[in-house]
Amino acid sequence: MANLIELLQSQMTDQVLDTLTSKIGATDRTQTKAAADGIFSTLATALSKNVQKPGGADGLIGALDRDHDGSIMDDLAGILGGQKQPQNTSMLNGAGILKHVLGGNQSNVIDMVAKMSGLNQNSSGSLLTMLAPMVLGALGKQKRQSGLDASGITDLLTNSVKSQANNNAQMGFIGKLLDADGDGSVMDDIAGMVGKNILGNFFKR
Repeated sequence: MANLIELLQSQMTDQVLDTLTSKIGATDRTQTKAAADGIFSTLATALSKNVQKPGGADGLIGALDRDHDGSIMDDLAGILGGQKQPQNTSMLNGAGILKHVLGGNQSNVIDMVAKMSGLNQNSSGSLLTMLAPMVLGALGKQKRQSGLDASGITDLLTNSVKSQANNNAQMGFIGKLLDADGDGSVMDDIAGMVGKNILGNFFKR
């Protein structure tokens, strides 16, 4: 079965990274890449938690069928850069996706991405909003190509996160962050781990 996180990371070509770096007002493509890797891991983990809840997988399937057919993946640089508009503009509603997927943890995730990548808060938040539709687009494409139902989508997300956790023990930290219910206290742990360069190394893998 495909690893969603690795699939997303493989789409970060130089052209896409240059486009994103320019759009978020940054200058260092390596920082954008580090931030994107962290965002993909975090959103995949959050989605895997959401589909475990009653009705969560069916709700995600409905969203994929309605707004995320995967066509965003056909011209990432064009769509993310704003040169090309998709037929269904709802697929680009990153703010709506984040509200549903991250809830009260959105600011914590932005803080984490900023600390790990070196991007400022505004750039990190903008990148998070821009990449959220890409994550659902990749899920939608996998659903369409492999004929996945709710159970199949759940397995794809769960296995992707588990596989990534096997290679990166720090994935457990992302789970801890997402379980923090937006209380902010876990950010103290982030500061400590950044000081030890643990998560910095994780996002540069």
